[in-house]
Amino acid sequence: MVTDSASCLEFSTARAAGIAVAPLHVFVGGHDLREGIDDIPENFAAAGPVTTSGASPGELTTMYREALDRSEGAGVVAVHISRGLSSTWEAARQAAAAVGDRVRVVDSGVAGMGVGYAALSAARAAAGGADLDAVYREAVAVSSRTRCFIVVDRLDHLRRGGRIGTAAALVGTALAMKPVLHLHEGKLVLREKTRTSNKAIGKLVDAIAAEAGEKGVALTVHHVQCADRAAIVASLLRERISLVRELNILPFGAVLGAHVGPGAVGVAVSVEP
Repeated sequence: MVTDSASCLEFSTARAAGIAVAPLHVFVGGHDLREGIDDIPENFAAAGPVTTSGASPGELTTMYREALDRSEGAGVVAVHISRGLSSTWEAARQAAAAVGDRVRVVDSGVAGMGVGYAALSAARAAAGGADLDAVYREAVAVSSRTRCFIVVDRLDHLRRGGRIGTAAALVGTALAMKPVLHLHEGKLVLREKTRTSNKAIGKLVDAIAAEAGEKGVALTVHHVQCADRAAIVASLLRERISLVRELNILPFGAVLGAHVGPGAVGVAVSVEP
């Protein structure tokens, strides 16, 4: 199994599951820092202009070949961040073509632990003896049942990075809105506009509760430098959703954090079939 660092999987979790994590890149002050490998300070944005990039075809080709060797030829399933958010998908497609037909690439359509849930479930299927096709189907199925929502303090970071349309960003900024965003068809789009942070959090929780319905869910609350706010969201979710199978609070990684900005809170929700 292979994924990328946009999955926000903790190193120990990925290693225990047998998942290799390809680093995405943050460029700070002329330095190329690999997420999950190089030391990236929490306040990296203060060091100057920040840009990000996906994993390269060369990096992924190497990782896929190593994973294929570890599988003794059984095959590799690679679950990556939505192609609508990162160049990593195109790099993955090129790398898979270079390695051969024993590599299957999954566009998760999501980010954060939305990617992580699909990778972990596929890894469990592989550990249980499922063949390559079955592992691939499991990753696709979990991705299709996973949703991601986010509340940001400001839309500037997303606008600069091209992750949300300029018009939406300008409207939100001009009206001092606190937007609730979600990933729809692999792209980050505006779901609702609210006037205050508290109302935005309320709408965020409403949206996730609606997705859950009466089914069991796994939830991860992500944040950028606002652990207290994330804890509040986690508590509200426990109150609203009856069948929470697991609930974790994890920081966004540096790459995602660079795009959503300080104060952002997001939730990945994976719904049972």
